[in-house]
Amino acid sequence: MLSFGLMTLQTSNEKHYFNEIAKRAHQLEMVCYRFVPSNINPISENVNGDFFNPETNEWEACEFPLPKILYDRCFYNEDPHSKRCKAIVKWLKTKKDLLFLGYGLPNKLELYHALENSILSPYLLKSSEVTSGQNVIQHLFPNKPVMMKPVNGSQGRGIYYLEKKNNEITVQTDKQNKTITRLFPYEEKAISWIDYLIKERKYLIQEFKELTNERNQPFDIRVLLQKNEYGEWKEIAKGVRTGKENGIVSNISAGGTISAYKDWLAAYPSSKRDYLTNEINEVLRSLPQILEQHFPPLFEIGVDIGISKDHAIWILDINSKPGRKVALTTNPSLEDSLYTSPLLYGKRLDVERRQINEKTIPSRNSS
Repeated sequence: MLSFGLMTLQTSNEKHYFNEIAKRAHQLEMVCYRFVPSNINPISENVNGDFFNPETNEWEACEFPLPKILYDRCFYNEDPHSKRCKAIVKWLKTKKDLLFLGYGLPNKLELYHALENSILSPYLLKSSEVTSGQNVIQHLFPNKPVMMKPVNGSQGRGIYYLEKKNNEITVQTDKQNKTITRLFPYEEKAISWIDYLIKERKYLIQEFKELTNERNQPFDIRVLLQKNEYGEWKEIAKGVRTGKENGIVSNISAGGTISAYKDWLAAYPSSKRDYLTNEINEVLRSLPQILEQHFPPLFEIGVDIGISKDHAIWILDINSKPGRKVALTTNPSLEDSLYTSPLLYGKRLDVERRQINEKTIPSRNSS
């Protein structure tokens, strides 16, 4: 049977998602494993992890060879274990006998540079790397706020809004369902704070757009795109994420809520609905192809799209390891297909590989 491996930094992560995938693997003649990259023996290349027993519907600890199909669900931070696992996964991607469902995307800044010369450049917020606190202050003008975002960030963590009034700098961020505000009376103090911040991780600075609704709540549209069993990109679900009033981000982890995209769209006059639909569809149609022109193959992406007060469309974030909460909240009937799709696409990759191998093996009759 074809072996299918779920990779994670901790086996306690995404338990429900992994369980539901594993329950369906046996029906598709696949054996499902779960493991942490740091538990691979570099000599034998065997893994200490878990095997999903379809008879008991339970994970069982065991040692096994590296699965042939790998689904990378590792979410890296700056800690030593994350860095170690990231290096191991990079090594795994060089092995010709393994297949990854998707090979991931680089950081936000590399993504920005890949897209800024494409047909999607009008939908990008102008961004650049933060090199120093002084560099940020030079971008900050009265009545022209900016955003600072971690280059490798996710879930809305570590995002800062900066505004200048006279020489005073206001910094805001969302933490644990609260908006934290900090005032720096002098530019020098703000510069020192930014310099300290960027010692720990890389940041980018981005122009600020007011992406809020009539109640001054930040909101965006989260779209899940996936390849189906035929390798074709399909839109799986759209939903609207809405943050708290006067907040900075709309992420669910920061207290955001989820609502149906069609209800949000229906609130606009028909002419605006048509315009927004066409613009969003153009972005979603073009984005996967452009990404795969610049980067290795993907299986799925989560796209966050912002809408400013003048109805302009902005690509806020692209995630190669998206969650399923928005899709399942707005359309629970997707449940079975969401849990089956990684397995079906994995089987397709295996078939493609075998077909390629058959073509490259010389015939016995050939001279």
